Amino acid sequence: MRKLFLLLLVFAALFPYTCADAAQTINGAGATFPYPVYSAWAYDYNKVTGVQLNYQSIGSGGGVKQISSRTVDFGASDDPMRPEDITKEKLLQFPAVIGGVVPVANLANVNPGQLKLDADTLCKIFLGDIKKWSDARVTKLNGGLKLPDSEITVVYRSDGSGTTAIFTNYLAETCPAWKEKVGAGKAVKFPVGIGGKGNEGVANYVKRTANSIGYVEFAYAKQNKLDYTQLKNKAGNFVEPGFESFSDAAETGDFDAKKGFYLWLTNAPGKQSWPIAGATFIILAKEKTDANKQTVKFFDWAFNNGDTKAKDLVYVPLPKSLKDKIRAYWKANGLQ
Repeated sequence: MRKLFLLLLVFAALFPYTCADAAQTINGAGATFPYPVYSAWAYDYNKVTGVQLNYQSIGSGGGVKQISSRTVDFGASDDPMRPEDITKEKLLQFPAVIGGVVPVANLANVNPGQLKLDADTLCKIFLGDIKKWSDARVTKLNGGLKLPDSEITVVYRSDGSGTTAIFTNYLAETCPAWKEKVGAGKAVKFPVGIGGKGNEGVANYVKRTANSIGYVEFAYAKQNKLDYTQLKNKAGNFVEPGFESFSDAAETGDFDAKKGFYLWLTNAPGKQSWPIAGATFIILAKEKTDANKQTVKFFDWAFNNGDTKAKDLVYVPLPKSLKDKIRAYWKANGLQ
């Protein structure tokens, strides 16, 4: 028995990371936008460390509420919390990855990337001002594409959603009528359409409903083989969603640790920028707990080892300079 005890002590000394973390579970909740990449990272991290990541994909609004009430180890939101709210709630915030929100449609004989829209037509469709796919304002952008003379069914997020925050922030920035009538945020009152819960719910509604249009994070469009659109960007170019156009938008970002990295990437000025890009954020309680340190350890591992997986799922990994800023932020707050 004494020999076994000594062997265990030696093992613990040689492999402290494994022993400390083998039974550890990190609990998070929030945005559905990054769920595919967090799941992939969690699977790989578990194989290396034995640590489980239990992430509830409930929407950004739910994530902010749960971390604010300290019922999870971390919250996740695509709608970054303002610096004053971070201070008030005694929280910390940093970006994890960058992606894009894309309009998706279900139109017969239209393939992914064929349908073209600009900010004005997209805005008017979601306001209910453009009611049919055969409307001249849509067909003018799509010469040669046969669009049905059918009513448009709009699909939106029914839950408090960072994806909605990114989408409506873009519409409010580019369409005065949207800003005046609807506004921007995680939960707004859409003038027309039907609601689906989560990116998953919107994707499923669009997939099942002929002549519909909705908005989802790009990974959900790819996974569900939905007909994503091209969009006219701020530079006046029609661009397709994808790694290059998301990266182009990401390069415009100047994240400031003093502001909790608060930043929007919508309507970026780059020639090939996707206009509805955004970072997704991790939110921690400011207390120096073991759970916080475990969460930081997971994301530090992901920053070192998860870029290839992120790219495979068409997310843009953070640049090294931004990762270094985040690590300095962790260290300054006693979490690394």
